[in-house]
Amino acid sequence: MLEALSEAELALESDDVPVGAVVLGPDGTVLGRGHNEREATGDPTAHAEVLALREAARAGGEWRLSGCTLVVTLEPCVMCAGAAMLSRVDRVVYGARDAKAGAAGSCWDLIRDPRQNHCPEVIPPDLISENVAERCSELLTRFFARRRIR
Repeated sequence: MLEALSEAELALESDDVPVGAVVLGPDGTVLGRGHNEREATGDPTAHAEVLALREAARAGGEWRLSGCTLVVTLEPCVMCAGAAMLSRVDRVVYGARDAKAGAAGSCWDLIRDPRQNHCPEVIPPDLISENVAERCSELLTRFFARRRIR
């Protein structure tokens, strides 16, 4: 999660929402990284998770990321939850809940919906280090507080 937090901080350089993601291979090596780049690129699909999954697929030479873990600082939205399922990652770990758009338990539970073809294991903030989960939330809180002041 610390690698994902480092990625999230990179998003701040282009005034993107500070969300970062990494894809870990079965052996724990980082196969892909990403941070939100919607503002930087003008691409509405440039979410941290999508970019990290794309990079991991390129690194692995195929779209199936079986045995991999997607680690992200914010609960995936519907698009990113779908991308995680379609990429066949084994698990999704996230650091902060998203009460407005979360699709891994907060607003929807798309990832664990048994009607889906592939349902990754979900590890929410309450199952990771409290300190790390708090850092994920604080980064977002500070970002949006600064935006409201402007």
